[in-house]
Amino acid sequence: MSQQTYTFQAEIQQLLNILVHSLYTEREIFLRELVSNASDALNRVQFELLTNREALDADAELRIDILTDEEAGTLTISDTGIGMTRDDMVNNLGVIARSGAKAFIEAMKANAGTVSTNGAAAQDVIGQFGVGFYSVFMAADKVRVVSRSYKPDERAYAWESDGGDQYTIEEAERNQRGTDIIITLKEDAKDFLQSWTVKNIIRKHSDYIAFPIYVNGEAEATNKQTAIWRQSPSEITEDQYNDFYKSMTLDFEPPLHHLHYRADVPLQFYALLYFPATAEQTMFSLRKEPGLKLYARKVLIQEYSKDLLPEYLPFIQGVVDSEDLPLNVSRESVQANRLMANLKKTLTGRVLSELKRLLQKDREKYLTFYQTFGRFLKQGIVVSPTDRTELEPLLFFNSSLDDNAENWHSLEDYVGRFAQNQNDIYYIIADDLASARRSPHLDAFRQRGIEVLYLTDPVDAALVMSLNDYKGHTLHSVDEADLDLTDIGTLTEEPSPQTPLAEVDFETVRAQFAQVLGERVKDVRASRTLTGSAARLVSEESGANRQMFRINRLLDRDYELPVKTLELNPRHPLMHNVSGMIAQGGQQALLNAVIEQVFETALLQDGIHPDPASMADRITLLMQAATAHAFETVMVDTDSIIASNDATALDDTNVVTVKGDAVNVDGENIDTTD
Repeated sequence: MSQQTYTFQAEIQQLLNILVHSLYTEREIFLRELVSNASDALNRVQFELLTNREALDADAELRIDILTDEEAGTLTISDTGIGMTRDDMVNNLGVIARSGAKAFIEAMKANAGTVSTNGAAAQDVIGQFGVGFYSVFMAADKVRVVSRSYKPDERAYAWESDGGDQYTIEEAERNQRGTDIIITLKEDAKDFLQSWTVKNIIRKHSDYIAFPIYVNGEAEATNKQTAIWRQSPSEITEDQYNDFYKSMTLDFEPPLHHLHYRADVPLQFYALLYFPATAEQTMFSLRKEPGLKLYARKVLIQEYSKDLLPEYLPFIQGVVDSEDLPLNVSRESVQANRLMANLKKTLTGRVLSELKRLLQKDREKYLTFYQTFGRFLKQGIVVSPTDRTELEPLLFFNSSLDDNAENWHSLEDYVGRFAQNQNDIYYIIADDLASARRSPHLDAFRQRGIEVLYLTDPVDAALVMSLNDYKGHTLHSVDEADLDLTDIGTLTEEPSPQTPLAEVDFETVRAQFAQVLGERVKDVRASRTLTGSAARLVSEESGANRQMFRINRLLDRDYELPVKTLELNPRHPLMHNVSGMIAQGGQQALLNAVIEQVFETALLQDGIHPDPASMADRITLLMQAATAHAFETVMVDTDSIIASNDATALDDTNVVTVKGDAVNVDGENIDTTD
């Protein structure tokens, strides 16, 4: 039969322009599509051979070969698959968006239960849309397809097109069953003639095609062929799991844990997920972005799919392979629909259930994981309220129970240790464990044997904005102004024997603090809870905005310090000394410096001092005054004790004369007896 010319049954030039320039984002995708088509053809002939031993070349190896010819500028993809007749070429290559693979899937489903497919199930057939072949024109000036059908009495035919509005079909020579796709590459696509380029594309997109892919006649197949995630977990050793993880990520450390899972509803999929041992990435790490590798029937669709797990689980590595993915027409992304939402929900539930199982089975291993990735679970409480119930049991904190950074306690642990009459959960937010342990807010809690959770992670400020209760037990910060611990716990030590200041004397001290600090505090009042500490700052605010300044600081945004109430301990020796200084009069500069230091120390203890180094000069002056009795004359640079609100200041360098217990600063007496 002589060559015949046909016209495409669509506005081919316009449609090809869309396919080539708009549908696909990466040029290399054409090779993935052609390999997938070859895999489909092999699956189809494998199915035929189960029932038809009269097929051409029944004993031929099922394989894919890719050959490059730099001199001719051609790339050839060959398979020993089902092949095509002349009519097949007209119907499948001459009509865009008509998929022979899709028709084959329907035929296989119709025969389900009547014949053993020996693994060549409909799920292994990749093509669905009939447009993948035409992606070749992203790289091709001309394409020639030579194919011979598996039917013994059929001849070989050649289909050829340059992407115009016509194509030709003619008889050709091919002794074996299968198809050759000979691509004459465009000048700017000649890099696809390099063996290493072809191999990299295969390993990236088609590594787990079920049939061997050979490049330029090499004896060893380029692709792995075996998708470990599709095997039964009982068939895989721990070393194999670890080797796959390392090959996927180039992480030098084996993973801390893995989850191998298969589901059939709401859609069929396989998943092999890993929890890394460390959050650190090296310069060799392959995984540069969060997201799972997404496959459709063992063909890579997305390198970093962010639609399979919630944003608070970015550290999880692994693969998901589905039979029923709702792919878009280019098969480079997934359509967002109810199936995908259900898949995400199922995977998320499995991950959280696996973490719970790990916690119950191996608490030490879980806590190793938690110390690396726990802040992401806390983020989940904030950004995914629907998952809160599942996440709460996975949270752990240090606490005042043992003041030990190595010991971790869950909310359930804490509730199980409630003190007498306790019904709420108490926590303190601090920059680190040492600051939390030294906080004046803990005085009353320690005195009554009430445990306090230490929240020292920067994200904890956001956590408590969403986690306001646990199983009906309200969470309270220890710096809340209206906390009443009177009936909770049991006093484990007597109150300080120090006599409190008389009400009139304390009111004088309180008024002095209020005058010096001004609008930097909301109020100054006596504390009902302080024992060993002189002062603390308490918050009158409640609700979500209470910790916003910490969050803005964490995000490096502009923020203002919260204006809090300063509570003073009327029993503390420092308050007695301040009262004595006021009573003696004439010591205003030093008195103001002491008040400033009390306030800024409270800021520092709460971890909210904007500039701790600014206190250094004032502290030095106060130490000089405290040690003045050891010398006759002390030089004091009083510029350094300018109050932070510039309300008071001493003059330039002064001569301080010491007589007994009195310090004279340029004629002003400062009594140091207290």
